[in-house]
Amino acid sequence: MAKLFSVVATLSLQVRMLIGLAATWLVVITILLVWGWYTGKDLVREVNFSHLRYETRLIADEVTEEIDTRLDMLGRLAALRDNRALLDASSEALRDSGALLELFDALVVMDATGKVAADWPPTPGRQGLDISDREYFSFMREVRRPYVSEPIYGRVIGLPLVLLMVPLVSDDGRFEGALAGVVEVNAGGIFRRLSRVRIGNDGYAAVFSAAGQVLYHPDQRQVMGELGREGDLNHNPALDLALYGWQGERYGPAFSGEMTFQSYRQVWPANWVVGVFLPENQVLAPLRGLLERLGAVGIGIALLLLPLLGWMVWLLLRPLYQLQSQIAQVGKGTRGRVVLDTQMKELVQLASAFNAVEVEREKALADLRGREAFLDGVLASSPIGMFVTDTQGRITYVNDALVQLTGRSPDDMDRSAWVQAIHAEDRESAIELWRYSLMSGQTFLRQYRYWREDGELLWLEVHASQVAIDDDIFGFVGTVKDITARRQQEAMSQWEAEHDPLTGLLNRRGFERRLEEAMVDWRKTSTPSALILFDLDRFKPINDEGGHPLGDEMLKRIAREVSGCVRSSDHVARQGGDEFAVLLPSCSLAQARRIGEAILSAIHGTCVVHEGHEYRVTSSLGITEFRPGDVDVAALVERADAASYTAKREGRNRLVVDASSA
Repeated sequence: MAKLFSVVATLSLQVRMLIGLAATWLVVITILLVWGWYTGKDLVREVNFSHLRYETRLIADEVTEEIDTRLDMLGRLAALRDNRALLDASSEALRDSGALLELFDALVVMDATGKVAADWPPTPGRQGLDISDREYFSFMREVRRPYVSEPIYGRVIGLPLVLLMVPLVSDDGRFEGALAGVVEVNAGGIFRRLSRVRIGNDGYAAVFSAAGQVLYHPDQRQVMGELGREGDLNHNPALDLALYGWQGERYGPAFSGEMTFQSYRQVWPANWVVGVFLPENQVLAPLRGLLERLGAVGIGIALLLLPLLGWMVWLLLRPLYQLQSQIAQVGKGTRGRVVLDTQMKELVQLASAFNAVEVEREKALADLRGREAFLDGVLASSPIGMFVTDTQGRITYVNDALVQLTGRSPDDMDRSAWVQAIHAEDRESAIELWRYSLMSGQTFLRQYRYWREDGELLWLEVHASQVAIDDDIFGFVGTVKDITARRQQEAMSQWEAEHDPLTGLLNRRGFERRLEEAMVDWRKTSTPSALILFDLDRFKPINDEGGHPLGDEMLKRIAREVSGCVRSSDHVARQGGDEFAVLLPSCSLAQARRIGEAILSAIHGTCVVHEGHEYRVTSSLGITEFRPGDVDVAALVERADAASYTAKREGRNRLVVDASSA
């Protein structure tokens, strides 16, 4: 680099101006291309997200319609046929419904014990098969509503499949079995539309179950595969969110690890997720090709203009060489003013203006030296940390108090060192505010964390104001205060105000604030969320027989167990006594039920021992979900509380989902 500058310095002014003009042209072209690239990327991003949003919604609606149609047809068959007729393996009931095989690969009837009573078309080994241990049958027996199973491998045919099921219930409400339609995952009945979807050359659509299994993928090797977990190279954070009920568009890695534009929609009847993926290279290829062509055109124009620019520069510089020489002498102090021997009116005026400026500059320099001396004295004597920057934000001065506060010498107090010492979580916001202050001239006032040279973390309050005289801006003068002790006290007070001192969980006040925030988010986005309320059954004997210390120990253990059952984004609170609450943002009702069952089991397994006697408690959980009609949290809490009381009346140690939500 030094050799390059030395070579340029030996060139004539004419050549240097020519090089400067050419370089400026190239810089302008580069800036325009970079600006066009980033602007184009944003436009392409929005256009493709809109396209993906439309395609995903279209596919999800069609898959939902396929599921709804099949469940409706099964329900109609169950309603039209007598349960005994369906459960009779030798009956003609299923055979007469052979038209349903247009929608299903097979029809299966299971009795109340979980054995296959009938199937059509008949498959050797299927009748009499005991599937009572399957999760989908247990769910159907307990819930008794239409249900779509997770993908499984059939025990008889050995192929991946899903079951669409409706319950068979007697007139007196007794569960007599289930009617199921079998859909082979690889057969493509439900996903027939997806096999025809073409999104550019490399875009594709896929379907996933809520448990993270691949139901459909253009690459058949991916079907029935497990999704990558956090830490894997093919982990997809956006898909993780979609599996918990989120819908929307993101930019991130796909199965292969390549970056893609992604869109997700939920298939609520089956608890599936439809994802559409568009590779970044495919999206940006047209924009990249356009900018490459524009760049080539710009460089070609610059090369064509060089001869013309050279000739024009030569004409302009001939009368300026004398002026250049005299200005250089004035700058060195060998000449007091510029005197040109020329008839060019413009150059004479320029020389006169330069001489006037030189006189004013000398006056200004003398005045500035006085002001700098005064300012140096004020800043050096201040017990508060102080600094001075130029108009670009570069630090030009720090006083001794600031050096002592930060532990850094004046040589280390440049802008980059100061910025890097700001805590990573506060750095970006502080930089943005400082940039705004530099551009607008507004006062900078910010509190942030700062690492001393010795590693100690401080809380600083930085206050900087613009310095201007007669509309001339000189820079900023700022003060720095150590507010570490005050912030620590404020943080402790805030934590104590919203947390239960015994268990460390949120208290009623802290939980109500987060519940209100969740309600606001629900009204904005309608993302499914849920609330669990419960209290402990038979907790009083622990306090009566073992005393309050034993009861406190039980509460602390239960708090730890419940916290271990929920997600990191959930909020657990002890609202008083033995009453607890769990807020589950972005959580479907089915997922909330699974979490509630885990809490129920964890509490039942918790015990304390006093004088050789083991004490256990159970819980009565009430679960409800956020609904469009909810205007405040009172109705939500009332439903969950009512469900909790129902669980207690029905025998305790159980969970009850709010009946109108089920």
